[in-house]
Amino acid sequence: MRHVWALICGLLFSTGLIVSDMVNPASVLGFLDVAGDWDPGLGFVMGGAVLVTFVGYRYVLKRTSPFYAADFQIPVNQMVDVRLVAGAATFGVGWGLVGLCPGPAVTAVAAALLGQAPTQVLAFFIAMLLGFYTARLIKARQLAAV
Repeated sequence: MRHVWALICGLLFSTGLIVSDMVNPASVLGFLDVAGDWDPGLGFVMGGAVLVTFVGYRYVLKRTSPFYAADFQIPVNQMVDVRLVAGAATFGVGWGLVGLCPGPAVTAVAAALLGQAPTQVLAFFIAMLLGFYTARLIKARQLAAV
Protein backbone atom coordinates (compact mmCIF):
# COMPACT_ATOMS: atom_id res chain seq x y z
CA MET A 1 0.00 0.00 0.00
CA ARG A 2 2.94 2.30 0.71
CA HIS A 3 3.99 2.16 -2.95
CA VAL A 4 0.49 3.01 -4.12
CA TRP A 5 0.46 6.14 -1.95
CA ALA A 6 3.96 7.06 -3.17
CA LEU A 7 2.71 6.76 -6.76
CA ILE A 8 -0.36 8.88 -6.03
CA CYS A 9 1.76 11.56 -4.35
CA GLY A 10 4.22 11.54 -7.24
CA LEU A 11 1.43 11.86 -9.79
CA LEU A 12 -0.14 14.71 -7.80
CA PHE A 13 3.21 16.51 -7.56
CA SER A 14 3.87 16.00 -11.28
CA THR A 15 0.41 17.25 -12.17
CA GLY A 16 1.04 20.38 -10.12
CA LEU A 17 4.33 20.95 -11.93
CA ILE A 18 2.65 20.59 -15.31
CA VAL A 19 -0.35 22.79 -14.43
CA SER A 20 1.94 25.51 -13.03
CA ASP A 21 4.17 25.24 -16.14
CA MET A 22 7.26 24.52 -14.03
CA VAL A 23 8.29 21.80 -16.51
CA ASN A 24 8.92 24.60 -18.99
CA PRO A 25 12.42 26.03 -18.43
CA ALA A 26 11.29 29.34 -19.96
CA SER A 27 8.85 29.87 -17.07
CA VAL A 28 11.57 29.42 -14.47
CA LEU A 29 14.06 31.55 -16.36
CA GLY A 30 11.37 34.22 -16.78
CA PHE A 31 11.00 34.37 -12.99
CA LEU A 32 14.76 34.75 -12.55
CA ASP A 33 14.93 37.56 -15.14
CA VAL A 34 14.00 40.37 -12.74
CA ALA A 35 15.70 43.01 -14.90
CA GLY A 36 13.94 41.93 -18.10
CA ASP A 37 10.58 40.41 -18.92
CA TRP A 38 9.86 39.16 -15.39
CA ASP A 39 7.29 36.39 -14.90
CA PRO A 40 6.06 36.17 -11.26
CA GLY A 41 4.44 32.73 -11.76
CA LEU A 42 7.15 30.76 -9.96
CA GLY A 43 6.76 33.02 -6.93
CA PHE A 44 3.11 32.00 -6.63
CA VAL A 45 4.04 28.32 -7.04
CA MET A 46 6.68 28.60 -4.30
CA GLY A 47 4.29 30.52 -2.06
CA GLY A 48 1.66 27.82 -2.45
CA ALA A 49 4.24 25.11 -1.71
CA VAL A 50 5.41 26.92 1.43
CA LEU A 51 1.82 27.31 2.63
CA VAL A 52 0.99 23.62 2.07
CA THR A 53 4.24 22.56 3.76
CA PHE A 54 3.67 24.88 6.71
CA VAL A 55 0.17 23.53 7.33
CA GLY A 56 1.05 19.93 6.44
CA TYR A 57 4.03 19.67 8.79
CA ARG A 58 1.98 20.94 11.71
CA TYR A 59 -0.72 18.38 11.02
CA VAL A 60 1.51 15.41 10.25
CA LEU A 61 4.05 15.89 13.06
CA LYS A 62 1.27 15.72 15.66
CA ARG A 63 1.16 12.00 14.86
CA THR A 64 3.44 9.61 16.71
CA SER A 65 4.53 7.94 13.45
CA PRO A 66 3.81 8.11 9.72
CA PHE A 67 1.14 5.87 8.18
CA TYR A 68 3.54 3.65 6.23
CA ALA A 69 6.88 3.88 8.03
CA ALA A 70 8.28 3.18 11.48
CA ASP A 71 9.32 6.78 12.13
CA PHE A 72 9.64 10.20 10.53
CA GLN A 73 12.77 10.81 8.45
CA ILE A 74 13.54 14.37 9.52
CA PRO A 75 17.11 15.64 8.99
CA VAL A 76 18.88 16.40 12.24
CA ASN A 77 22.21 17.69 10.88
CA GLN A 78 22.26 21.48 11.18
CA MET A 79 25.93 21.92 10.28
CA VAL A 80 26.70 24.23 7.37
CA ASP A 81 29.88 22.99 5.70
CA VAL A 82 31.68 23.37 2.40
CA ARG A 83 29.91 20.38 0.89
CA LEU A 84 26.47 21.83 1.70
CA VAL A 85 27.32 25.30 0.38
CA ALA A 86 28.99 23.91 -2.76
CA GLY A 87 26.01 21.65 -3.44
CA ALA A 88 23.51 24.48 -2.96
CA ALA A 89 25.58 26.78 -5.18
CA THR A 90 25.87 24.13 -7.90
CA PHE A 91 22.12 23.49 -7.72
CA GLY A 92 21.33 27.22 -7.89
CA VAL A 93 23.69 27.95 -10.77
CA GLY A 94 22.43 24.98 -12.74
CA TRP A 95 18.82 25.92 -12.06
CA GLY A 96 19.49 29.51 -13.10
CA LEU A 97 21.30 28.52 -16.29
CA VAL A 98 18.90 25.82 -17.47
CA GLY A 99 15.60 26.50 -15.69
CA LEU A 100 15.17 22.95 -14.43
CA CYS A 101 15.94 21.08 -11.23
CA PRO A 102 15.68 17.30 -10.65
CA GLY A 103 11.99 17.02 -9.67
CA PRO A 104 10.57 19.03 -12.55
CA ALA A 105 13.14 17.47 -14.91
CA VAL A 106 11.70 13.98 -14.36
CA THR A 107 8.21 15.32 -15.00
CA ALA A 108 9.46 17.35 -17.97
CA VAL A 109 10.86 14.20 -19.60
CA ALA A 110 7.43 12.59 -19.45
CA ALA A 111 5.81 15.82 -20.64
CA ALA A 112 8.34 16.14 -23.49
CA LEU A 113 7.64 12.59 -24.62
CA LEU A 114 3.94 13.54 -24.72
CA GLY A 115 4.69 16.78 -26.61
CA GLN A 116 3.86 19.02 -23.61
CA ALA A 117 7.38 20.31 -22.87
CA PRO A 118 10.48 21.25 -24.90
CA THR A 119 12.48 18.23 -26.07
CA GLN A 120 15.72 19.89 -24.83
CA VAL A 121 14.79 18.63 -21.36
CA LEU A 122 15.84 15.15 -22.50
CA ALA A 123 19.44 16.36 -22.89
CA PHE A 124 19.28 17.98 -19.45
CA PHE A 125 17.91 14.79 -17.93
CA ILE A 126 20.71 12.66 -19.39
CA ALA A 127 23.30 15.19 -18.17
CA MET A 128 21.66 15.20 -14.74
CA LEU A 129 21.87 11.40 -14.50
CA LEU A 130 25.52 11.52 -15.55
CA GLY A 131 26.14 14.13 -12.86
CA PHE A 132 24.50 11.93 -10.22
CA TYR A 133 26.58 8.96 -11.32
CA THR A 134 29.81 11.01 -11.35
CA ALA A 135 29.11 12.38 -7.86
CA ARG A 136 28.49 8.85 -6.60
CA LEU A 137 31.81 7.67 -8.10
CA ILE A 138 33.70 10.58 -6.54
CA LYS A 139 32.15 9.91 -3.13
CA ALA A 140 32.94 6.20 -3.35
CA ARG A 141 36.57 6.96 -4.19
CA GLN A 142 36.82 9.41 -1.32
CA LEU A 143 35.43 6.83 1.09
CA ALA A 144 37.80 4.17 -0.25
CA ALA A 145 40.78 6.49 0.27
CA VAL A 146 39.95 6.99 3.95
